[in-house]
Amino acid sequence: MKQVTIVVPNGNVNLSSITGSFEILTRANEHWRSMGNQPKIEVRIAGLVKELKLDLGFFSIYPINISDIKKTDLVIIPSFYYDEHLIEDNQRLINWIGEQYKGGAEIASICSGVFLLAASGLLDGKICSTHWNAAANFRRMFPHINLQTDKLITVEKGIYTNGGGYSFLNLILLLVEKYFNREIAIFCSKLFQIDIERHSQSPFHIFQTQKNHGDELISRAQTYIEENLSEKISFEELASKLAISRRNFDRRFNKATGNTPVEYLQRVKVEVAKSTLEKGRKSVFEVMSEVGYSDDKAFREVFKKITGLSPLEYRSKYSKEVAMVSQ
Repeated sequence: MKQVTIVVPNGNVNLSSITGSFEILTRANEHWRSMGNQPKIEVRIAGLVKELKLDLGFFSIYPINISDIKKTDLVIIPSFYYDEHLIEDNQRLINWIGEQYKGGAEIASICSGVFLLAASGLLDGKICSTHWNAAANFRRMFPHINLQTDKLITVEKGIYTNGGGYSFLNLILLLVEKYFNREIAIFCSKLFQIDIERHSQSPFHIFQTQKNHGDELISRAQTYIEENLSEKISFEELASKLAISRRNFDRRFNKATGNTPVEYLQRVKVEVAKSTLEKGRKSVFEVMSEVGYSDDKAFREVFKKITGLSPLEYRSKYSKEVAMVSQ
């Protein structure tokens, strides 16, 4: 029987990622047993604190002592509300996670739990995902790790990571399929009403203009881009206006924002287009024109690359007016 340990970090943990993981895994085990099989997993919740009060004290967790667990087969790191002391306050837990992986355990991090996983060194040279809202902070702290926030789930050498929010449910379904089988995973997807075929979190990404980098020149460039979306922007001319060479402009822009100037321009255009499409009052052609595209094919390709959906698909999925008509 495989041992599964959901760890409880010391900090403001997201309760749902613990209880949701526990409930789905234990329900999968119960269904497996109801089919006449021996139990496949034992799920434990463990940490280094005797009690953790969460959500203004309305909920408390009483984990078993993680020091008593010498070996486990799967470690699940829940998500949490990040603060600057989190890694320092959980160094013993981070070391324990690293030891378990060296001993043969697989590790799965949920959303922002990837910060603890990255601090262990286990993600060095690997890809991972996390919530899009935590991406800038993660890249600043771990620039050598290949973060891919468009991916809902990443799997590499026994290490699993996933995107943000309740997308952890898809990660748990993947683990159910691995530790049981596809049939049990489909049963859980139906029981808990989880879309088992989700593969990307791109449609849910809200692009936030990265302005907390401290580079005043690049901030001015960002403002110029955002205020001239409908115009054809020449980055050669923009660099010249800012009295900097194009090469240094590109280098500083990428360092400050995590995007090249062209990528940044595309993402801002698409974010504005998404917002307009959500209102549902304008055609795709009107939206395309407003954000400075004259080529329908180019607009659709960039939009789908960033969101994972075509403009029409996005509008039908998120438009307020479409939702009201369907009621």
